[in-house]
Amino acid sequence: MYELMIETRFAAAHQLRNYKGKCENLHGHNWKVQVAVSAERLNEIGLAMDFGDIKAITNDVIGTLDHAMLNEIFPFTEINPSSENIARWIYESLKKKIDTDEIEVASVTVWESDTAAATYYE
Repeated sequence: MYELMIETRFAAAHQLRNYKGKCENLHGHNWKVQVAVSAERLNEIGLAMDFGDIKAITNDVIGTLDHAMLNEIFPFTEINPSSENIARWIYESLKKKIDTDEIEVASVTVWESDTAAATYYE
């Protein structure tokens, strides 16, 4: 089994509803996103998937979030834009675009700071 990982970033603001702490106030992060995809086999030229393709698809997905107020973007209008929920949303969005018979999204990790991250995988 092979696993490939890319990192990219976006900046966005959010506030956690019903949090009862500082994060209930409007604030922002420079989020780091790590995406891992897995493959059992390599293609005819020895690649599982081109890193550039993974990054381009990921950047397309997170483009919706970049420089936005996350609470105003569905589904975060209904659920809290927590790191956990953002990681799951990115994972599910990527799964629709990347998953094939050969490649699967393995996990998405969303870092809201240098020392705090949430990972989603199935």
